[in-house]
Amino acid sequence: MTTLTELHAVETTPLRRHYDGVRDELFAQFREDRDPGALIKGSSAAADEALRSLWQQCGFADDAALLAVGGYGRGELFPSSDVDLLLLVACPPEGELAQRIEIFIGACWDLGMTIGHSVRTVQECLEEQANDITVRTALFERRSISKPHTLNRALEAALAGTPVPLAFFNAKTAEMRQRHEKYVNTPYSLEPNIKESPGGLRDLQTLSWVASAAGLGKTWLGLRKSGLLTSSELQMLRHNERQLKRIRVALHLTANRPEDRLIFDMQGAVADLLGYSDRQGRRASEQLMQRYYRAAKTVTQLTTILLQNIDAQLGDQDEVTVEPIDDEFCNRNGLLQPLDLTLFQTDPSAILRAFIRLQNQSGLRGMTTATWRAMWNARTLIDGGFRREPSNRQLFMEILQAPMGVTHALRSMNQWSILGHYLPAFRRIVGRMQHDLL
Repeated sequence: MTTLTELHAVETTPLRRHYDGVRDELFAQFREDRDPGALIKGSSAAADEALRSLWQQCGFADDAALLAVGGYGRGELFPSSDVDLLLLVACPPEGELAQRIEIFIGACWDLGMTIGHSVRTVQECLEEQANDITVRTALFERRSISKPHTLNRALEAALAGTPVPLAFFNAKTAEMRQRHEKYVNTPYSLEPNIKESPGGLRDLQTLSWVASAAGLGKTWLGLRKSGLLTSSELQMLRHNERQLKRIRVALHLTANRPEDRLIFDMQGAVADLLGYSDRQGRRASEQLMQRYYRAAKTVTQLTTILLQNIDAQLGDQDEVTVEPIDDEFCNRNGLLQPLDLTLFQTDPSAILRAFIRLQNQSGLRGMTTATWRAMWNARTLIDGGFRREPSNRQLFMEILQAPMGVTHALRSMNQWSILGHYLPAFRRIVGRMQHDLL
């Protein structure tokens, strides 16, 4: 074991030079290929290597273990993100162990890492996670950096069965609602927070956390295999997650600091880094923001559908009352639903008829999640032939001419991307903004 005297003389300069070199190569590669996955995973692996080396140099014995938690625990490290660490100890540190921890933490900063760290025993982890949903979530994503260790196994055993799926779901979705309220419940902020705003990366992380806690899969592919995602939804989820990550990486590199707000002053530089250029009277920054808004809108749609489906699987089901409305639709506990959920695939015109039923049928307060999902997945069937069909034009006009509910219908059609498919001109302006009104 390294003595404390030797520890004070540990030289971090070569390790920092190597760590900085790896990160610089990853940043340069991103500027070439704009692949966020390679940079995020590569940065995490570089941090693993540096921390493991430093941990070994500090000569910790079996009375301490090093774990990654939070985003770093997921194996995702953005350019300016904190490196979140848990130093798991056998007992509250004092004496030589406390000194080693102090030297290790100082050396992490000497490496140029911005770390967030906690030092806890197994019992303290249990107590903290029971009282704080943030700690519970961070521990849920833990992984070991130091070698397999009795302390790691003890923590694993102590946390077995946590989090409780339904309680965790309720806590995380409540947390998400509060966060959305902070950002005015819209993905269309002029200066959105790529991580925290509605439709941002945090929504995808929330979906991943609650699905994993429910045993429905730890990856998007796992969710597909469990039946929670369709193949097309899986593809859209991956695509738009990648778009958001690409923008966040570019924002960190442009700001050269932990910055998740896509503020006006950054939008042009981020657009340039991502390869956008002024064209056809539109600034590069305006194209970037439309790309962001579209991604955030899709993420909002997917997380709304999937979280409600998880809730239905976890929660106690209310008594269901079904009353037929006609030969296509029924009233399911006050919500509209097709008698057959494949209706929109076999007859896309039924999408418009559903909105008419909602406007005209008393006692309906909306549509079921299953209806929105079926409608959303059938929206691409609204094509040129559909729009040219006189009967569909008549149905759309009937929606517009209804004595009440027109605004609500159009907003819902826009929210679920029905309106943009029926009116291509409207679709082109969704998410458009003007960077400079002068």
